[in-house]
Amino acid sequence: MKRVLVTGTAGFIGFHLTKLLLSEGFRVHGYDGMTDYYDVTLKQRRHQMLLQTPGFSATEDLLENHDRLMQIADEFEPEIIVHLAGQAGVRYSLEEPRSYIDSNIVGTFNVMEVARTHKVDHLLMASTSSVYGANEDMPFNEVEKADTQLTIYSATKKANEAMGHSYAHLWDLPTTMFRFFTVYGTWGRPDLALYKFVDAILDGRPIDIYNHGDMYRDFTNVDDLVRGIRLLIDVPPIRPASAEEIEEGDSLSPVAPYRVVNIGNGDKVRLMDFVEAIEEAVGKEAIRNYMPMQMGDVPATWANTNLLQSLTGYRPQTDFKDGIKQFVEWFRDYHDK
Repeated sequence: MKRVLVTGTAGFIGFHLTKLLLSEGFRVHGYDGMTDYYDVTLKQRRHQMLLQTPGFSATEDLLENHDRLMQIADEFEPEIIVHLAGQAGVRYSLEEPRSYIDSNIVGTFNVMEVARTHKVDHLLMASTSSVYGANEDMPFNEVEKADTQLTIYSATKKANEAMGHSYAHLWDLPTTMFRFFTVYGTWGRPDLALYKFVDAILDGRPIDIYNHGDMYRDFTNVDDLVRGIRLLIDVPPIRPASAEEIEEGDSLSPVAPYRVVNIGNGDKVRLMDFVEAIEEAVGKEAIRNYMPMQMGDVPATWANTNLLQSLTGYRPQTDFKDGIKQFVEWFRDYHDK
């Protein structure tokens, strides 16, 4: 089975993807910086679980350490790279913008250099729905222009897309960028809304609801998300002979083996419906603290997932209420509440 280098294996999405890959017999080497953006204990627990599975090995170091990353790749000889590591969080980017440049720009460049040097079969890299920025025509479509990013986080991810395209063109490196839409689920990050809301409600603390609740999100269950990534691994883009070969709705570049793919649930959910589903799953009403819109935030996200389905035959479809119930069960067990 193929060897896959996954960056960010101690992270929320990387952990779930690695579990899936290992269950299918892939050999996976994880690379994670174990940064303290949130509770490192949670990251350590995830890695400990993965290390119990044959076929998994890991290195703890920063993406910015080019020599170490290249050394690991030289030893492991990956055939596929899935780059998920990076500095996450839209709101944190208002406080610590430099960390996004270091991790998301310099770190991603290092990953691309590894992919180029080792001539991997497929490089897959995480982007975000945030790159759609001020776009208002929904559902968001990959072939639309996305040039109005509203935070340094989304700007670094759009830069990654541009960097990825240039490397795909120059070095004939098959590259897929996937744009995630509001991912949630078990073993999630403490800075994400679902985690914060459940924690606060159980403790009797108020929850902050921005834009007075007038917000919509395309909530995507992490199990659906990583299934989409797994299937995309098998569909590396091929440089077309001409633009006429590209089917309508396909984001395939006319000059490179490069493609952008949305991975979302394909449905927009009102924030207040999400809160009410959490209250139902927890069995307790929230103390609601209504707030104005946060700087850099957007009122709605919604993915067009037709391209994902046409490429893989798969469309995420976990109902957010079912996903919330699963998360609450995990949260109570993990925190013994």
